[in-house]
Amino acid sequence: MLPKMKEDSRKLYTKLLLGIVLCTVLTLVISSTILFFIFNRIALNQVYQSDLGNLTQTSREVVNMTESAQSLTFQLYRNSSVAKLLFYAEPTIYDQVAAMGELQNYLNSMPYIESIYVYNPNSAYFYISSNSGQNGMLARGELNDKDILRLLDRFRDYKPFSPIPRTYRTAEGEADKEVYTYLCYDAIGTNNELNSAVIVNISSSWINKDIGNHQADKGGNSFIIDSEGTVVSGEGIGPRGGAANGENNGESSGGKSREKSGDDELIRTIAAKEEAGYFVRKVNGVRSLVSYTKPDPLEWRYVRVTPYSLVTEKVNSMRELTILIALGILVVGLFGSWLLSRRLYEPIGQMASRMRKLENDKRNNLFTLRQQLLRSLVLGVEALNPKTLRGKMAELGIEFNFQQDYRVALLRIDRFKEFAEEKGSDLRVYKYAIMNIATELCMQSFQTETIDMDGDSLLLLLGTKPTGEQGDEELLRSILLQIQRAVREHLKTEISVTYSGPDHQALHLHAMYRQVRDASMHRLFIGHCSMIRAQDITLLQAKNYVFPAEKEKKLVEALLSGRTADAKQAYAQIVGETASYPFHVAQSALSHLTMTLNGVLHTLRRNHSLEFQYGSDLTMPPIEQFETIAEIDAIFYGLFDEIHAKLAEKRSMKHEDLIRRINELIQLHYANPNLSLNWLADELDLSPSYVGRVYKQITMKAPVDVIASVRMEKALELLSQTHRSIAEIAELTGFTNSSYFYRMFKKHFGQTPTDFRRNAAGGGAESMEA
Repeated sequence: MLPKMKEDSRKLYTKLLLGIVLCTVLTLVISSTILFFIFNRIALNQVYQSDLGNLTQTSREVVNMTESAQSLTFQLYRNSSVAKLLFYAEPTIYDQVAAMGELQNYLNSMPYIESIYVYNPNSAYFYISSNSGQNGMLARGELNDKDILRLLDRFRDYKPFSPIPRTYRTAEGEADKEVYTYLCYDAIGTNNELNSAVIVNISSSWINKDIGNHQADKGGNSFIIDSEGTVVSGEGIGPRGGAANGENNGESSGGKSREKSGDDELIRTIAAKEEAGYFVRKVNGVRSLVSYTKPDPLEWRYVRVTPYSLVTEKVNSMRELTILIALGILVVGLFGSWLLSRRLYEPIGQMASRMRKLENDKRNNLFTLRQQLLRSLVLGVEALNPKTLRGKMAELGIEFNFQQDYRVALLRIDRFKEFAEEKGSDLRVYKYAIMNIATELCMQSFQTETIDMDGDSLLLLLGTKPTGEQGDEELLRSILLQIQRAVREHLKTEISVTYSGPDHQALHLHAMYRQVRDASMHRLFIGHCSMIRAQDITLLQAKNYVFPAEKEKKLVEALLSGRTADAKQAYAQIVGETASYPFHVAQSALSHLTMTLNGVLHTLRRNHSLEFQYGSDLTMPPIEQFETIAEIDAIFYGLFDEIHAKLAEKRSMKHEDLIRRINELIQLHYANPNLSLNWLADELDLSPSYVGRVYKQITMKAPVDVIASVRMEKALELLSQTHRSIAEIAELTGFTNSSYFYRMFKKHFGQTPTDFRRNAAGGGAESMEA
């Protein structure tokens, strides 16, 4: 119990510590995340404001350049020399020279102007002033800039003084020029035809230069979108006009249907916005910040695309610094959490310990009270008033319903004596474990209550589930077998199970318990780990038993004669027959056998003066103390073996005494003429055949041969040591006839008594004796 309480205390302390640490970590993570998103948004807004300012400045510069081109065009229309080129079909050479000089002056004063065209549809020539390429008065067929002809033919498609991005070829072998063309024309009249036009071409590098220089160090990309969603300028993007010299087979790139560049979806997204703003999305596979302006007076929008990594570079550095600071705070917070949790744990731990103690006391008391009530019901001690019983059961939390079919199953621990000695004080814990195993396996199919019946017994009450499902006997046997296997596997012991039939009255509970208890005694014959059906044992009550007296007689005879194997066989038959009868028959038969064996022991003590380890009487313990018949057999077989050993020992000692007595009689009475086997038998009060058989078995000689040998030795001694006559010596050694003595002596020694005495006198006695 103490280790369990320590484990619970450690768990409580761990939970407290982890709770404080988790709060600290979550606070840091959430605050760091919020700060990161705030800083990220601030960085995006700062970059957007910077881009918007630069793009707006570029827009103003382009508008100013457009106004300059417009002002230049108005000046050219008001210039008297240039006006002659615009309105006279055939101006004089002086007018042409003067006008070309004016155009050159304007061109030189404005370095961003690439060229100026003066066009009069009534004249056969174009008047061109350019920084490079063609200059002067050129016929239509001489123009390298063929795209300007198409532009003039479609002048209605363009707003006056709106920049038109395009490219044209200035001369053979030279690169195309990228320009923004400003078209100023006069189309007043009923036919709405072009009367005159001034074309100003401004180099695209001036506008692109302004766009590209803004934040060039940040690695971004800028471009311009016109009112129709067409990219008209950008870094590395020039106005794309038709190819010079009529090589453009499609529409002029200076027209409104010029090819779009860039991401169409991006352009559509920007075009849908009315005001300036920004958003974040992937551009050419790179996550970027897209900033854009609102439409300017030219209805152009200026766009800046900046890689997101450049925008958040400082934020990422700040994030790394924040993470390092957070880690430092976390370490300090963990240490502080440890200190705080220790201080908080002391009162909480004490309170938790008291609560656990109270809960354990309550649980143990409740379990004890439940066991006492159920045990009283089973033993028939508790009064079975239904109303009172239901109240007590409800008070103790017992939900078992005795009004529906239920069974009882008795579990008995096999080899209980050894099991109890091995487990010692933990015996109740192991019995509780068996109860838990049984409950877990039975509760899925039955209402289950387990009762400790003391000793080696546990009782299961198995009732119908509240759903009304009644488990059949096959299911019950299957579950009981599972209990046996689980106990053997987890607790390393075995149990025998006896179960009853179904009943539905609480009044029959005590009778059902007695039935399974009595039936469980048949474990004596079935053996350990048995499964006994109480009804099968009850059926044995109808049989009548008659003790086998003949087998008992054979048993006694076998024991007295030392035939132990026959005695064991007779005993096994007598006891084995009782297995088919009620248990009290086995009790009666064993009691009868015990009395019979006591009679055998008394006979052996009286006749042979034998003593046995059982004392004066054999006393058998109650048969209920034995678990298997093998334990009883061991006692009886041990007694049989002891009787056999005692008889064998006594018989051996008796034979030795008999031989010694016979030899003594022969030595004392060898001179008696009547000394013979019959005389010896009469003296010993034994039969001659028994005396002769035993003597010959022990000495390998017949008694008459030993008598003759003793008489010859005595005769030889008298012949060699005395001077008695041969007839007298024959009489002294038990021979009534001297002739018979002569024959026996000669047969025994190979010579007559006379020859022996004569040879003995001459020194041959020693050789004769040898």
